[in-house]
Amino acid sequence: MITLALARHAKSDWGDPSLPDHDRPLNDRGRRDAPRMAKRLAERGFRPARIISSTATRACSTASAYAAELGVAVDLDRRLYGADPQTLQGVAAESGVDSVLLVAHDPGLSSLAFALSHEISHMPTCAVATFEWDADDWAEARATAPASWRFDEPR
Repeated sequence: MITLALARHAKSDWGDPSLPDHDRPLNDRGRRDAPRMAKRLAERGFRPARIISSTATRACSTASAYAAELGVAVDLDRRLYGADPQTLQGVAAESGVDSVLLVAHDPGLSSLAFALSHEISHMPTCAVATFEWDADDWAEARATAPASWRFDEPR
């Protein structure tokens, strides 16, 4: 079975307009929501073989919350910053494992979630969409619709 979880980074802080977008940290709500969403995933029994995160500060902080709760190290990948749906799927497929959590950004995450679900039109900050395929490899998963999916958001 192939499992792909898409997590949008938690709410970021816009308090310092001089910071480049890549360097924006999480705000108070983001620091609160990321561990809560990680705990929800853990309570559902989800434990990816790999967590792969964008290099943006807000994504790294969000991924760290998931890593702490799920007991999985975070790998950073610059390609996830501003990634389109094809790149997101490609990074997951290249991971070499059958269960991946990607922590990244919109609009790519929302576009991919919609393409896979035909229902999730927007991934709010800290939302998580999990997709499962009855497939043994990523090539087959990328060529077919998921067998099931689930969507959760912090509100």
